[in-house]
Amino acid sequence: MPFTPTHQDFETLARVGILKTKSGEVETPFFMPVATRGVVKSLSAEDLQEIGIKVVISNALILYLRNGAEIVKKFGGIRKFMNHKGINFTDSGGFQMYSPRIYISSNDKGVFFKNPISGEKLFITPEKDMEIQLDINSDVAMCLDTMPMYSHSKEEIAEAVRKTSLWAEICKKHHDELQKENQEKQMLFGIIQGGIYEDLREKSAKDLISLNFDGYSIGGFGLGETREEEFKIVEQLKKIVPQDKPIYLMGIGDPVEILKAISLGVDIFDSRMPTQNARRGMLFTSEGKLRLMKEEHKFSEEPLDKNCDCFVCKNYSRAFIRYQLLNDEAVGKKLATYHNIYFLQKMIETARKKIKENKFKDFLKEMEEKYQE
Repeated sequence: MPFTPTHQDFETLARVGILKTKSGEVETPFFMPVATRGVVKSLSAEDLQEIGIKVVISNALILYLRNGAEIVKKFGGIRKFMNHKGINFTDSGGFQMYSPRIYISSNDKGVFFKNPISGEKLFITPEKDMEIQLDINSDVAMCLDTMPMYSHSKEEIAEAVRKTSLWAEICKKHHDELQKENQEKQMLFGIIQGGIYEDLREKSAKDLISLNFDGYSIGGFGLGETREEEFKIVEQLKKIVPQDKPIYLMGIGDPVEILKAISLGVDIFDSRMPTQNARRGMLFTSEGKLRLMKEEHKFSEEPLDKNCDCFVCKNYSRAFIRYQLLNDEAVGKKLATYHNIYFLQKMIETARKKIKENKFKDFLKEMEEKYQE
């Protein structure tokens, strides 16, 4: 089996498992930094390895629009291209359907995009999307989906579910066909949509489960819904998705939000928020969020987090990093980004340890108290 749960917390639905891919295996739960074009902004592959990051996620559509997919293919895949020693996921580009800069329209057969570089009009079908992701040679690919916004009507969200299910069936069939001769196969996840509506989420989940994907992603969150609305849907879907399939909550990167989702049985996370926030001076610490750009840190000799053992906290002051960020210096962005990713990596390592010890509930409560706003 590509995914095997190994430990279950007694008091919550939190679990530890092993996800096996063609490039190796990784223990869940885990967080994936976003490497849209094959790089996590401000960090090298060596930085990620030093931090302990085993998995990153790139965007297949964005790579394709900028000739990246073609270049990556010549290297034999994104793992070699970016010199990443771990596992690579790719997203399909469904999220970009809400970018007015590149999105034109969609129909049952696919999506019309505008290349922002050349202005060329491109038609991306589910089949083409699978071919792009196989060319990129990631370990885990995502189906092409249509992601409704939180503000959309229930009718619009129902249409997004219909189209996502239609495309998922096409993706699965074409993906299987293209890999029938392969010994080492790329995995494929279906993406469950449906907004905050339980009936639509149930329909989407059951449509995808009938196709037997390697894993299931929960899409369409982080767009304005409340955490209560989000967690209600996660709880619902955990009762529907088979236990031997990993669940990936897309676009979630807040520490407490991650831990709460882990308590509900989620296995995989990604978000650009931790790196984006770092560049803006919002840092994660063991005592809660640190707003570094506040005037009170102007002369501070303290590290970002006195309880953190990353090289940033061992060597640099808040005042130094703040000054570099204020002046848009690359070093400041790197130091802040390194710390935030390091913090999340260590937090999830601790979460896995606490699950194995059946002490996860106490760890979640402790973090919730520190991150109260």
